[in-house]
Amino acid sequence: LKTVSAGFGYTALQGIAAQAAANETKEINPSGPLGAKKPHFPAKAKRVIFLCMRGGPSHMETFDPKPKLSADNGKAAKNQNSKLLGSRWKFSKHGESGIEIVDLLPETSKHADKLCILRGMHTDNENHPQALEQMHTGSFQFVRPSLGSWTLYGLGTENQNLPGFISINPLTSLGGLRYYSSAFLPAANSATLLGDANRPIPNPVIGNVSNNRLAINGQRQQLDLLQEMNRDLLGRDQDSRIEGLIQSYELAFRMQGALPKVMDVASESKSTLARYNADETFGRQCLLARRFAEAGVRFIEITHTDWDHHGFLTGGMTKNCAAIDKPIAALLEDLDNR
Repeated sequence: LKTVSAGFGYTALQGIAAQAAANETKEINPSGPLGAKKPHFPAKAKRVIFLCMRGGPSHMETFDPKPKLSADNGKAAKNQNSKLLGSRWKFSKHGESGIEIVDLLPETSKHADKLCILRGMHTDNENHPQALEQMHTGSFQFVRPSLGSWTLYGLGTENQNLPGFISINPLTSLGGLRYYSSAFLPAANSATLLGDANRPIPNPVIGNVSNNRLAINGQRQQLDLLQEMNRDLLGRDQDSRIEGLIQSYELAFRMQGALPKVMDVASESKSTLARYNADETFGRQCLLARRFAEAGVRFIEITHTDWDHHGFLTGGMTKNCAAIDKPIAALLEDLDNR
């Protein structure tokens, strides 16, 4: 794979190019350009749920223990003005695999054998906004499609009444919108954003989906007229952004019936809501991610913030791990059982 998560986009592009070279016919849903496509190679995975932790959880305090560092805790570092600091918490082995996980994540640890932990990652960028863009797109210097956009472009979506790429409580400041952009891919492959990580709420919504002032038949007539003008403009300008706008209007019209059903978690049992800790923002995000995945959305990203701890490591890790532990465990459990 090429650059971090964007390597999946590179792989998808290779597959698409190989298909074209071999003159193979894709099975495309006739309902639109985002219809489900047949991948070049068979795959077990059908959807992606990406849990983005802004600021970066310390790997040495979660899934990558450093026993030598812990043994040397308090000893002088190469810089004589500082001392070595080992992990503040214990690690334990879990599952048949014996993966070592920090004791701050007791619920997630129960699913150790469902995890694939890669401990060989590195970065050449220490600045958070640029590093986040590099993680999402493969580059912090150039505008590139996001991982979600590549996934949607290569595979399409299974539900034409919902967006194929959704980001819940996304990062919108400091260039954050570029993390979810389709860049040079067709605009319809960009993410649909629910909420805002800067003002996270337990129940994020997509604004302006419903129209309380006009009946559904009137909306259809209004949209048909608007789309006729948009297609005329597209025929003259050949701008993919106009095509994306046309698709967005059609999707918004169809979403009026499908979206409220997915967003309404009242049908979930009390025990399920408790397992996800759904009264809190991240727990609700995980539950919505599962529901969107079940509804056929191809790529769902959710965000948890405030992992940039610096001198607040002990308190920050304790607080944040408590916030994500139960929801992630519940999500893993449901994905396995369903």
